[in-house]
Amino acid sequence: MNDINCIKMKIEKIIKKSMIPEDPIHSKNTLEWLIRIKPNSDIALQIAALGHDIERAIEDRKIRRSDYRNYNDFKKAHASNSANILKEIMKNCNADKGFAEEVYDLVRCHEKGGSIKGNLLREADSISFFDVNLPFYYKRNSVKETKRRIFWGLERLSDELMGIITKFKYEDKELGKLVK
Repeated sequence: MNDINCIKMKIEKIIKKSMIPEDPIHSKNTLEWLIRIKPNSDIALQIAALGHDIERAIEDRKIRRSDYRNYNDFKKAHASNSANILKEIMKNCNADKGFAEEVYDLVRCHEKGGSIKGNLLREADSISFFDVNLPFYYKRNSVKETKRRIFWGLERLSDELMGIITKFKYEDKELGKLVK
């Protein structure tokens, strides 16, 4: 097995065990959106998309929102934790050091972007949140919290990609109204 297949298999195995039901779908859906946005995305960006939220699937290493007063600080800690976990996986799979560093950097910055590739990952993640995660999030949280998270997610998207979100249809009509 080559290092890339090893990395993918380990990521998928970990995320499949997540207590958050949408995590396995979101992982693959983020990768799918990345490829839709940038069909020739390189393998580092694809691995970053697949594993960007991996820490959420490891209960004893998971970053807890309740430990942070500021949502952006929580998201920064979440991104760093996922990057560190992926770094361990890539080392275990004997990935090239340069490749591993690139994936690490992309995942560490996936919530805020900051580079061309980082922005692509952030946007694919954001679109996938609205595509996959939002109905689950709405069921677990208050309307007020859901509105806050919708607004936060929309701020992360470029004007060019914002139109994608408006095309999503939700079974729950009240949720649909929150997004419009």
